[in-house]
Amino acid sequence: MSAVAATADLDALRTTAREIRKDIIRMTYAAGGGHPGGSLSVTDLVTALVFHELRLDPAHPDAPDRDRLVLSKGHAAPALYSALARRGFLPVEELLTLRKLGSRLQGHVDRNKLPVIEASTGCLGQGIGMAVGMALDQRLRKGAARVYAILGDGECQAGPTWEALMAGGHYKLDNLTVILDRNQYETDGDTEALMGIEPIAEKFRAFRYETLDIDGHDFPAILGALDTARSTKGRPTAIVARTVKGKGVSFMERTHVYHGKPPTKEEAEKALAELGGGSLTG
Repeated sequence: MSAVAATADLDALRTTAREIRKDIIRMTYAAGGGHPGGSLSVTDLVTALVFHELRLDPAHPDAPDRDRLVLSKGHAAPALYSALARRGFLPVEELLTLRKLGSRLQGHVDRNKLPVIEASTGCLGQGIGMAVGMALDQRLRKGAARVYAILGDGECQAGPTWEALMAGGHYKLDNLTVILDRNQYETDGDTEALMGIEPIAEKFRAFRYETLDIDGHDFPAILGALDTARSTKGRPTAIVARTVKGKGVSFMERTHVYHGKPPTKEEAEKALAELGGGSLTG
């Protein structure tokens, strides 16, 4: 365990992640749409970033030296919206407006709607390209901000993803950390059955990334990997985070069914009970 992980309040991070998972269930149920499966798998990664790693200030969301988080897998918006709300960037009550007409909470993140949303994403490979551009911009400006991009594994089947990753390695962007939410499922099923991406860690290494392969639900492992990324010089870092699709909700785990399918009322109530209880309205 790294020194950073040893001194972090791991129980607080786990509690926050559980509340974010509850929010995801409430939000997608209320919206009658959305992507619960991939939002649940990425929750622990988003929690570690927003509540521990990133230099962010709700009082100054546009601070020039803030760290940048690009959710390249933009459909996991509910996880990020909940984390930002619980970090103080928007009212928690607003979460239930997900996907409603006129809401700031679009189905995919929109940089024009909320603070700290650095890029509008959803088109495969688009977010990582912008993240590489931001990291290069920071270098040219001699800026202090670090850039973090969260990729989906289905996204790694898209050519633009690798064009962007190639540029990150070529320019030795050590202010860039790429995190892969490796939950093994996409819209139509198992990634390896549809268009296999393994051995994915070796691919990142071939593109000149310092590459770490971790359990994406283990907070000490996540924080340790982020600590390593921060101290790595001369190359970007890739963190392959092995996660479980639908993590925390038994009937959503390890299946593609809830990739883009919201829970019914009965399912939402069952999910909240498994996550520790609570009402559908918070």
